[in-house]
Amino acid sequence: MVMQHKEQRVSVFIDAQNLYHSARNRYNARVNFREILKLAVSQRRLVRAFGYVIRTKTGEEKSFFKALTKLGIETRIKDLQEFYGGLKKADWDVGIVIDAIKISPSIDTIVLVSGDGDFVPLVEYLKNQGKRVEVIAFGRSASLKLKEAADEFLDLEKNPERYLLKK
Repeated sequence: MVMQHKEQRVSVFIDAQNLYHSARNRYNARVNFREILKLAVSQRRLVRAFGYVIRTKTGEEKSFFKALTKLGIETRIKDLQEFYGGLKKADWDVGIVIDAIKISPSIDTIVLVSGDGDFVPLVEYLKNQGKRVEVIAFGRSASLKLKEAADEFLDLEKNPERYLLKK
C-alpha cells in the first residue's frame, strides 16, 4: 500500500450535505471545513478541492458557500429539488463520481470526504486505476463497506473538538 508523502498530488471531494447532516444529527454542531481540508491534504500537494453543496430557495447558505471558497474549495452548487407532496431531493453522488474519474489521471491520491456507501464502486474503480483513496467521515455514520474499501479511513469522531464548531 502506498503511504502518504509530500510529493503526492491530491484532490479532495467534499460531500458537504453528508458531513453537515452527520455533524448536526450526532453532535448538534457544524463542520469545521478548514480543519478537514488540512487533514485531507496533510502536507501534500493539493491540486484541487471541491465542495458539493445544495442551494435552497431561501438562500441562507450563501455565506457558507463564500467561506468554502475562501478556504480554496471550489464549490459545485446544485439547487434543492422540491417535489409535489413535500419530498425534497439533493444528491451530488453522480457529480462527485464524474469529477473524481475526470481528474484521476492527473493525481496520485483522492480524498473523499463522505461516509456514503454509494461511493464504494468509485473507490474500487480508482484503486484499480492505481490511485490511493482515502475516506474522511464520522465513523459511526459512515458505511462499513466504504471504510473497508478505502486505502485509509480517517475518523472525524476521534477528535470531534477539532473538526466541529459548536452552534
